[in-house]
Amino acid sequence: MAEIRVRKVEQGQTKIRNVPIAVTPEGFWCCPSPNVFQKSLKTQNPLNKPKSPVPTTQTPVHKKHTSVTEKRPASAAPKSGIVSDDKRGVSSDTPVVSASVPAERTPPSKVENVPRKVSIEFGEPGTSDLRVILLGKQGFTVKLNVHKNILVENSSYFANKISEQQPVFPCIEIDDCEDVEIYVETVGLMYCKEFKQRLIKQSVSRVLRIIKVAEQLGFKSCMQSCLEYLEAVPWVGEEEEEKVVSSVLRLQSEGIGVTPVLKRVSSDISKPHKDTFSHILELVLKSNEERGRREMKSIVLKLLRENNSLPSSSDSVDSYNEIIYGSCRSCLDSVLGLFKQAAEPEFSNNSNECREPVMKQMVLEADNLSWMLEILTDRQAADDFAVMWASQQDLASLHTKLPIMSRHHVSCITARLFVGIGRGELLPSKDTRNLLLQTWLQPLINDYSWLQHGCRSFDRKVVEEGIGRTILTLPLEEQQSILLSWLGSFLKAGDNCPNLQRAFEVWWRRTFVRPYAESGNIRQLDHVMTPKVTEH
Repeated sequence: MAEIRVRKVEQGQTKIRNVPIAVTPEGFWCCPSPNVFQKSLKTQNPLNKPKSPVPTTQTPVHKKHTSVTEKRPASAAPKSGIVSDDKRGVSSDTPVVSASVPAERTPPSKVENVPRKVSIEFGEPGTSDLRVILLGKQGFTVKLNVHKNILVENSSYFANKISEQQPVFPCIEIDDCEDVEIYVETVGLMYCKEFKQRLIKQSVSRVLRIIKVAEQLGFKSCMQSCLEYLEAVPWVGEEEEEKVVSSVLRLQSEGIGVTPVLKRVSSDISKPHKDTFSHILELVLKSNEERGRREMKSIVLKLLRENNSLPSSSDSVDSYNEIIYGSCRSCLDSVLGLFKQAAEPEFSNNSNECREPVMKQMVLEADNLSWMLEILTDRQAADDFAVMWASQQDLASLHTKLPIMSRHHVSCITARLFVGIGRGELLPSKDTRNLLLQTWLQPLINDYSWLQHGCRSFDRKVVEEGIGRTILTLPLEEQQSILLSWLGSFLKAGDNCPNLQRAFEVWWRRTFVRPYAESGNIRQLDHVMTPKVTEH
């Protein structure tokens, strides 16, 4: 099976250079792709190349035909040159037969309109007892002179076809072959004893193409070897992983072992996923290494955000939220205990070595709460966190007893809750919103100067907008009580206090300009505040 012929199929087709095809001692191995064929046709077809314009000055019209004839010997390569070029693409121990087809003398205008088609033939018709003809969609034909016993032994598809027809020299024709190159390669694998050696240098995408054709042919030993290859080779990127998994899942009904490959993406361990998630969460929360902790917090938050966009059962969502809230309560108890310890009169008399671990742990636990609040906000499940935080009167009362450098991390949690309520990311009840402001607004005001200058992630405008919008969601009387209290602080502290003037203006208009009567009627007082402009 060492002979390969390239034939012209259409009239008007110009000279075709034969593309080298490697043929192994065990059978043919590689077939050129359609792109290689077309490239070969273009490079060996000088008549299709655009010609430089012929000078019009002192050049008769009848000389145009002569110029084409004169240039022809230079553009047509000799037969020996073609063979030497072909041999560069294959190894010295690989037999290659090249054949050049003479170019036809066809005018360029006709050649451009003729569709290029190629016919390739593998094997010796005299020694084979079966011909398989592949009609490719790309416009070329491949003829395989093969052996019935090889195909029947390896392919259930060919076994059925051969049993249906038994002429002296049977011929099987396959129309609209999608992947002729891989089809030829897969048939060639039927002549190989060691599939692994043939697949070891292939890409994952090419092996997926082979396994698809092998499935069509019922070539189970090839399919099994491809699965062993896919189980051992790395998959690069999510797209390639999805292609591998979808191809392997399609083979489950074929009765071959797909489990080793699928174990990469699925687990049969009876341990619930929530236990694994709880373990990951605990590892991150207890970490003291700043860089690793920061990076893992970012990764876990990102992955959970991706999970939020996927459909999932309410039970799994509730169980994950329950785990997070359990960790929140644990961290909050730890913060309260640390605040009580730091508020003791004798604590300030201790050495720095005794105080520093307590302060570091306080910062760590507050940061854990901020991170879990962010997770719950993304999962649209932070309402209960607002309830839990608003009820921490003991923690708020201890707030002023600690140095601002240690306690301001707690105020960051309060600020994030106000921002979330102002954006509509969480919807706690009216009583919870009111209690949250009553409990934590003043501690936040006390730390505001430090937050502006000592916290890089603090965005003053965003926080002030969140506080103002949270206040304006309350009944008008409660708005008045909170804003008048804020006004006293603002007139004393100025820039060291949140600027809630926009919320104050809205409350003012609601109270004095456009009040809503209990009967539902609206007093239109716009003309009092805004004079009418008349044109003369």
